[in-house]
Amino acid sequence: MKKLLIAVCFIVGLGFHAQAQSISEHALGLRFGGNNGYGAEVSYQNALGENNRLEIDLGWRNDRHFDAFKLTGLYQWVWNIEGGFNWYVGLGGGVGSVDYDNRYRNDDDFDDDNEFFVFGAGNIGIEYDFDIPLLIALDFRPEIGSGYYNNDLDFDIALALRYQF
Repeated sequence: MKKLLIAVCFIVGLGFHAQAQSISEHALGLRFGGNNGYGAEVSYQNALGENNRLEIDLGWRNDRHFDAFKLTGLYQWVWNIEGGFNWYVGLGGGVGSVDYDNRYRNDDDFDDDNEFFVFGAGNIGIEYDFDIPLLIALDFRPEIGSGYYNNDLDFDIALALRYQF
């Protein structure tokens, strides 16, 4: 039992050591995904501590049938895996608006329509911090929302490239 307690304390100590890595103060770039038609988002990250940060993403879409924007905010926890590799999880949500022609949804109604929606989001991903001020990340973001445009559970997988400063 004593050996088990020592092993558990050692593993917990390693876990706290893994959290003691430093993340970039600011990062700005693009996040390329495909959730609900948003192909690319402008992404900004701001460090809130040694292993916590805030990510804000603004996506917009212009199409023949609709124009839309989506603003997402996520609070993230970041842990170092090895060297420049980190993994992170986060929680947050956002708001959006879509302005579309109802012919896109229903051939019987030809009036333009617009809609405001809110959503909750989770986030899990992996990133690599290069020796140059470049950060590349691959993440998975499930979102659940309200409204016709964003009314179900959507899964967004994206690749992000960010400049750190």
